[in-house]
Amino acid sequence: MNKAVAFAPATVANIGVGFDILGLALDNPGDTISAEFSDTPGVTVAGIEGDGGKLPRDPNKNTACVAGLSVLRAAGSTQGVALTIQKGLPAASGLGSSAASAVGAAVAVNALLGEPLTRDQLLAPSLDGEAIASGYHADNVAPCLFGGITLSYGIEAHQIERLPIPRGLSLALVTPHVEVATAMARAVLPKEIPLKSMVKQTGSVARLIRAIYTDDLESMAAAMEADVVVEPARAHLMPGLFEARRAAKAAGALALVISGAGPTLCAVCASHETALQVVSALEMVYAELGLGCTARAASVSEQGSSVQVSEGA
Repeated sequence: MNKAVAFAPATVANIGVGFDILGLALDNPGDTISAEFSDTPGVTVAGIEGDGGKLPRDPNKNTACVAGLSVLRAAGSTQGVALTIQKGLPAASGLGSSAASAVGAAVAVNALLGEPLTRDQLLAPSLDGEAIASGYHADNVAPCLFGGITLSYGIEAHQIERLPIPRGLSLALVTPHVEVATAMARAVLPKEIPLKSMVKQTGSVARLIRAIYTDDLESMAAAMEADVVVEPARAHLMPGLFEARRAAKAAGALALVISGAGPTLCAVCASHETALQVVSALEMVYAELGLGCTARAASVSEQGSSVQVSEGA
């Protein structure tokens, strides 16, 4: 084999109240990573498309290269690999862009080597890549790698639980054309949380998990919106948050929350048709605010990252 191409989906981290522990994979959009053998040792960047020149070409600072190199080391390989990264996800958008690059590279490099590592064993290399962008937490990496809705209560594979996907769940997403860096979004979070808030937040997480398992979309949506810790601290970074929530619900959405660190907003809907209506309503909100945006309907991807192409020698 001389080339492997992997697709890594966008993700919605936190799912409202589950800060750093919950996430889900989307069926669109995502990043595409190509891996080919190279005479240069380690993992290098052959090219990056779709990033507007923003991503680092230095392999030590690029999440895809760091993840790919971690796969080589775990597999005991000394071969050089060159990566071509096609970004379908904008940076600092709240769609798990850095995680997608890391996971896609890990999956592509592993495929290029003949898949010496299991999917579970790719978690650590993927986290190594993600860590240089936003630290060691699996809320984006886990759903991107494994697919579906995931609960991560640690950073090892046995600490990742895949949750059922409620029937009818469809999503409407809108990304205002502004950047919210993860570091900035984390910097505004409270350093201490009152006991009363902690109790309410953990209760909402418990309600959310129960709703997912009982196929109760309305209860799931209500629990997602019950964040009393993270959203209040970050709301001022999200242009149009409250206007978008009102418009989404008027169009039939059950809830609207911040996706990851934002500024992408994610609306929960009970059907694809409703999601399309909500997309139109969200586009109108940002048009009235004079702010460009990208809006789309999506569903939860059960597959996660996948190998699209493997070419023989």
